[in-house]
Amino acid sequence: MRRALVLLPALLVAMTAVAQAAPAAPGFKVKTLDGRTIDSKELIGRTVIVLRFQASYCKPCAKESPELSRLVERYRDRDVEIVAIHVQDTATDAQRFATRTKATYPIALDPRLNLGNRFGFKGTPYTVVIDRKGEIAARIHGEGAVRRLPRTLDALLKQGRP
Repeated sequence: MRRALVLLPALLVAMTAVAQAAPAAPGFKVKTLDGRTIDSKELIGRTVIVLRFQASYCKPCAKESPELSRLVERYRDRDVEIVAIHVQDTATDAQRFATRTKATYPIALDPRLNLGNRFGFKGTPYTVVIDRKGEIAARIHGEGAVRRLPRTLDALLKQGRP
């Protein structure tokens, strides 16, 4: 009996953690290098959003850029919006990066980490996946995120609309 009383608080904490929803993603509005505006308010409810925080000076980001471009093509018509957010970069450096890596995905700037800090940014590359409900479904730090994204995106797309 005593043992059960000791385990009860731990069980209650575990059950509460499981029952809690994923954290809501902060709203955002960014303008891409090509002049397009991407507003999370317009996407929530119908689109899965992938924010890829990267930088022109990040070697793993450059290495994974072609794979990210292929991912954009793969999910283009499947209600997935993928946008790279270049942190601590100038427009010129981000444009050079896009040209050098032949990036086909939209790129926006976050030179002062205003957006990055709201999403828990701790270094490049950093990828955040936001589900259709506007909740953070995944945070992937470091290299290799692009290879892992299809599994996450496919699972979220199977869930359907909220």
